[in-house]
Amino acid sequence: ALASAARFYYVNWLGERVVADLRSDVFRHVADLGPAFFERTHSGELMSRLTADTTQIKAIAGSSLSQALRSLIMLIGALVMMFVTSVNLTLLVLLAIPLTVLPLIAFGRSVRRLSRHAQDTLAQASAYAAENLSASRTMQAFGHEKTASDHYRRDVEVAFDAAKERMRARAVLTALAMFLVVASITGVLWFGAAAVIDGSMTVGRLSQFVLYAVFAGAAFAQVSEIWGEVSQAAGAAERLTELLAVEPEIKSPALPVALPVPARGEVEFDDVRFAYPGRPKLPTLNGISFRAAPGETIAIVGPSGAGKSTIFNLLLRFFDPQAGEVRVDGVRACDAALDQLRARMALVPQDVALFAGTIADNIRYGSPDADLEAVRRAAVAAQADEFIRALPDGYQTRLGERGISLSGGQRQRIAIARAVLKDAPILLLDEATSALDSESEALVQRALERLMVGRTTLVIAHHLSTVQKANRILVMDKGRVVEEGTHAELIARSGLYARLAEMQFVAEAAE
Repeated sequence: ALASAARFYYVNWLGERVVADLRSDVFRHVADLGPAFFERTHSGELMSRLTADTTQIKAIAGSSLSQALRSLIMLIGALVMMFVTSVNLTLLVLLAIPLTVLPLIAFGRSVRRLSRHAQDTLAQASAYAAENLSASRTMQAFGHEKTASDHYRRDVEVAFDAAKERMRARAVLTALAMFLVVASITGVLWFGAAAVIDGSMTVGRLSQFVLYAVFAGAAFAQVSEIWGEVSQAAGAAERLTELLAVEPEIKSPALPVALPVPARGEVEFDDVRFAYPGRPKLPTLNGISFRAAPGETIAIVGPSGAGKSTIFNLLLRFFDPQAGEVRVDGVRACDAALDQLRARMALVPQDVALFAGTIADNIRYGSPDADLEAVRRAAVAAQADEFIRALPDGYQTRLGERGISLSGGQRQRIAIARAVLKDAPILLLDEATSALDSESEALVQRALERLMVGRTTLVIAHHLSTVQKANRILVMDKGRVVEEGTHAELIARSGLYARLAEMQFVAEAAE
């Protein structure tokens, strides 16, 4: 009893351990892949591979492996006893093994293919569900619930049909294995009976041989059933292998160049040309050149699609330019270690990502070792301490998956607190106040002004107050810098900036 309990525990422990390590390795690998990968791969499909595919492998690595080993030992033992009992009949059985095994291997490939198809259809259904549930407010606001439910139902039915095909193939595989085993034993009995009739074998020895043959047949049937499970898991393993085989488009060089210490915060773009991988014939940047001196604030303005956010994407090295160079503190971005490069920058995006956890956890997201007092000081600097203390559990207040319990202004101040805590020499502000009301904007603006002191700041700006306080303004259009100067200088030129100011900044100036 103790041995059985120990076997059960350790066999299942092995399966769970293998799956836990596999999921960890897959997540670590995916986390290193760049934005280009996530643009072409749906998050729901990735979740399917992390969960459903790895679960398929768990049984093979655990209980099925134990059963297979036990059955193989029984099969080998039975064959040995059969050989001892009758060499001739055993050789006959061994000759029949290829005729039994080869059809099973061939049919197992079909099970593997159908299993892969079933996992793909399940991933498609999961992706659709994740997409719609993550945008539940939009779905409900447009009365799309029934349409989405019907669509998901169709996807689920497709996945069910694929699973039926896989189960049918596995059933046929099992039946085929049993038939071949029974046919082999029947053939052995026929030859054994003939041997008994001619007196070369006794009835007792034939009965003994048949008993061992039954043991061998049962063990072989068990192995063939497990082979069906292996073929099914192979489809999931193929999907995971494909995912693990994806190489990151962006990675640290083998021999990175060290960034200078202490950091200066200098940024330089030298004739940079870039097109996104999904749109190679539509260049986003066409020969951008500028230099941000240490401590300088540069505002970047321009119409939608001018390439403003792409500058940040290249600075953070989410992508590499097709031509030209991006340099940070005199070192080409592609020559520096990724972690060192990104450690020199703090990003405050327009759409702030908050994660399930406490407010303190979200603030220390970029500085996980920071203590609570450092978190509080960062929140004070970000004009966030007051509203955080007013929450039921203060800094230990838990947020939802998307931080939906906080307003837009509060979310922005959490993002600013992150940047304060990271204390990076280069600050990237991506239209951080464009979607806020006047009161929230004023609080966020004050927090940003404190954050910008002593840092090189690049800000994608829509608001007059931010632009006026910048040391320089870069005006972009169609991937080029078409104007450069201070607010007053650009207004006096009556060019694109003056037109943008008239259209976008007049209302703010009037207030």
